[in-house]
Amino acid sequence: MLTAFARAFRTPDLRRKLLFTILIMAIFRLGSFIPAPGVNYQNVRANVEGVDGAGLMGLINTFSGGALLQLSVFALGIMPYITASIIIQLLRVVIPRFEALHKEGQAGQAKMTQYTRYLTIALAILQSTTVLTTARAGVLFGPGSLPVLTDNSIVTMVLMVITMTAGTGLIMWLGELITERGVGNGMSLLIFTSIVAGFPGGLGSIITDPTVATGVRVRNLLVILAIIVIVVAAVVFVEQSQRRVPVQYAKRMVGRKMYGGTSTYIPIKINMAGVIPVIFASSILAVPTLIAQFGNQEAGWVQWVISHVSSPAAPLHIVLYALMILFFCFFYTSITFNPDEVSDNMKKYGGFVPGIRAGRPTAEYLQYVSSRITAAGAIYLVLLALIPTLVIVFLGLNHNLPFGGTSILIMVGVGLETVKQIDSQLQQRHYEGFLK
Repeated sequence: MLTAFARAFRTPDLRRKLLFTILIMAIFRLGSFIPAPGVNYQNVRANVEGVDGAGLMGLINTFSGGALLQLSVFALGIMPYITASIIIQLLRVVIPRFEALHKEGQAGQAKMTQYTRYLTIALAILQSTTVLTTARAGVLFGPGSLPVLTDNSIVTMVLMVITMTAGTGLIMWLGELITERGVGNGMSLLIFTSIVAGFPGGLGSIITDPTVATGVRVRNLLVILAIIVIVVAAVVFVEQSQRRVPVQYAKRMVGRKMYGGTSTYIPIKINMAGVIPVIFASSILAVPTLIAQFGNQEAGWVQWVISHVSSPAAPLHIVLYALMILFFCFFYTSITFNPDEVSDNMKKYGGFVPGIRAGRPTAEYLQYVSSRITAAGAIYLVLLALIPTLVIVFLGLNHNLPFGGTSILIMVGVGLETVKQIDSQLQQRHYEGFLK
């Protein structure tokens, strides 16, 4: 495997792609540390040390590589683009025009990508305004935090919104550059970079926690490292697993040639929804917390929301979180996998599932298989999302973990896909990949 990596760098074309990808990732990380105009960087650094990074803000901060809570020019990270992509996919169900574009092939996809870019900029303006409003009101870092803005004037706020929106546009362009000229999917690699960048500091905070004895710190670190290894192995196993529905194509004559007669399969992944259900559930659960932060902190309903909804270890929070993930798993899978469409395509080309009649019975069978697989995938995703909470309760930690099950899910997925692309390019040139 190491020889294959060395051979990849010895191949001129592949070496240029790898170095270009690494350069773009370095530029992305550099922008995460450049503060936006009007930000008191010293106060920001002091406030960041006291933030646990839970909730929606913690999720966005993870996807931005810590840039959000530093109020840098790349504060929003890749989150507006992810949200825009999800919204465009959901609109396919509501707007027939989007569904028609989806079926038009490459030209339609180019148009959908253009709509996604426009929506990304609009969401960046909205999200940057929200972040700056919470920072201005002292809500972003919680009560008792130091003021992070040097000037609360409208001109400064508008300038910061423009800067953060431009940073989001630049990130989107950098991701597309990696996709065109580098190796792997650019947006996914930028998310991968953001998540990996937070691991060393998170593990360091565990071993340097002054409130815990040295022996307990070492034990906690070893337990967390062991959990990371186990979770990575489990994620690799599940993500590579699939239910293969056999498909047989009947023989047919076209002119003087015989076509068909082949056997193939429809691969149905256990987790077809990916990390989307976790993002949806986190976003919805963060709304009551955000509203409570703007209210009177002494009010009874605010205290109830903070203790029962905001706290990740609260039983009500865990139950709501799990139920939302389960719901969105089935909801998003029903949008991305359409049994009727798959059945019609099979019927059009003379394909059928052995033992199942073509047409409506095939669609019902695919729906049945998909529902059973999605049920297992939804439970797997709930367990992944709740791993940080369960570990915190088990070890008695007073801060959040440097990783989450969803973070590892993204890292492993992106890593596997990138390695496959490098492997395929190596096989094109040497007919020998990572594994002989």
